[in-house]
Amino acid sequence: MLGQSGFEVIAAANGTDGVTAVHEFDPVLVTVDLGLPDIDGYEVTRRLRRFTDAYVVMLTARSEEIDTLMGLDAGADDYLTKPFRPRELRARIEAMMRRPRGGQASGQDSAAPILSTRGSTPAPTPSANHGQVPATAPSATPATPAAGVPVVPAAAGGPTSGPVSVPGTDAGLDLDGLRLFPDLHHVETEGRAIPLTPTEFLLLETLMRSGRVVRSKAELSRIIRGDEPDHGSYVSAADERTVEVHLGNLRRKLGDAPKSPRWVQTVRGIGYRMAGSPQLVG
Repeated sequence: MLGQSGFEVIAAANGTDGVTAVHEFDPVLVTVDLGLPDIDGYEVTRRLRRFTDAYVVMLTARSEEIDTLMGLDAGADDYLTKPFRPRELRARIEAMMRRPRGGQASGQDSAAPILSTRGSTPAPTPSANHGQVPATAPSATPATPAAGVPVVPAAAGGPTSGPVSVPGTDAGLDLDGLRLFPDLHHVETEGRAIPLTPTEFLLLETLMRSGRVVRSKAELSRIIRGDEPDHGSYVSAADERTVEVHLGNLRRKLGDAPKSPRWVQTVRGIGYRMAGSPQLVG
């Protein structure tokens, strides 16, 4: 289904080979099953987050809330329970692809996306519009990995020590030592780079652009899905819990204590806001 939507698909039968394939081909999107013959999908995702900011979608038959929370906590951007409809997976992927991944400026052209599929997940049953190409997908003619896919060193996106040099021509937002550069997909605190998943970055950027304005969990959930925050689409309790998990992971990476936050504040019963109004920096 994804191949017919214009993606070049690389498959791997187990977790170890999957991690190796992601390191070699640097895909923009990874789907991962939880039940794998060597290491489970949680461990695969944790290993991927050490060197890649690719979008990670877990596709699994495990539907318990704890499984979803563990998947998001491991670094997944989304969690989809089997059986699912092809149009639902395609819609979620389209929403993610509208957001720039790490290291890619907004509006910057990229090579043909590669989807890396883990495990023996059966292909979803095609729907009536199965052959449609998503608006965000490239031409169905794939680029060859050797020519079309940039290779990123394993350390890319990882934490570094000492000041980070960021070109002054790229505008960013600063709040008490926390800096976010949207076009560079770069976040740092006190000069130290903070590796965030695409979803964590999106949430932080939304809150920083909102400043002291409170964003509800429902609004943030719609933004993650690619909808307008006031779209009015249904947001379940599980969707709001997903936002809570992503914000918890974000705070942990920033070193921001929930009880005495320096940056991200919780407005009990409503949502989240920043502790101040960020300033523009060059």
